[in-house]
Amino acid sequence: QVQLVESGGGLVQAGGSLRLSCAASESIFTLDAMGWYRQAPGKQRELVATLPRNGQLVYADSVKGRFTISRDVAKKLVFLQMNSLKPEDTAVYYCRADRQGRIDWGQGTQVTVSS
Repeated sequence: QVQLVESGGGLVQAGGSLRLSCAASESIFTLDAMGWYRQAPGKQRELVATLPRNGQLVYADSVKGRFTISRDVAKKLVFLQMNSLKPEDTAVYYCRADRQGRIDWGQGTQVTVSS
């Protein structure tokens, strides 16, 4: 099981930026994919961005051009840079790791965007 710990959430005004980090307990190079998901109150968890080991980055249409997913393999970190934040981006953001059909989640970090 991969342990994932998110950080970097907080309260920000609309138009502002935040950078989320996800620290993994083992090498992310061995994972099939890592990604960020979010869940707003009363809504289902949804994909924000995913970074496959071998493949093209995928972003939700709602965040394209504003959010960027990246990784530091040596430090076992995955990042989500969020710019031009909107109130509708308010949610708990979760880090996810995929490996050979197994999915592990972090505990989540709250992002609140005020208007």
